[in-house]
Amino acid sequence: MFAKKTLDQPSNIADQAAQTADDAIKSTQQVANHALDSLANGVQGARQQVSPLLNRATEQASALAHRGIDAVREGSHQLREKALHATDTTAGYIKNDPIKAVLIAAATGAALMALVSLISRSRSHN
Repeated sequence: MFAKKTLDQPSNIADQAAQTADDAIKSTQQVANHALDSLANGVQGARQQVSPLLNRATEQASALAHRGIDAVREGSHQLREKALHATDTTAGYIKNDPIKAVLIAAATGAALMALVSLISRSRSHN
């Protein structure tokens, strides 16, 4: 009878070891599942917090771009208006005093040619 108990004892120890290993595996799986669930919840929470911030940043960037476009459009319009005014003023000046206008144009052209000549000479010496 003692021999039978001794033979059953290793089997019982092996069963206990297998059960302990199974319990350890199940416990490890539960901890891993819990950690993954916590991580998924954290990512979801971060996404919920960041999403409105990204939407607001996108809206602000879009509004800024539209303001920039509007400012360029307005600046272009003002420049066009000033150019038309300068053209009208110049045309009126030429009509009222054509000889003086031709003399001013000739003097301006001569001054520009002298400046170009001076610049080209200084570049050729370097």
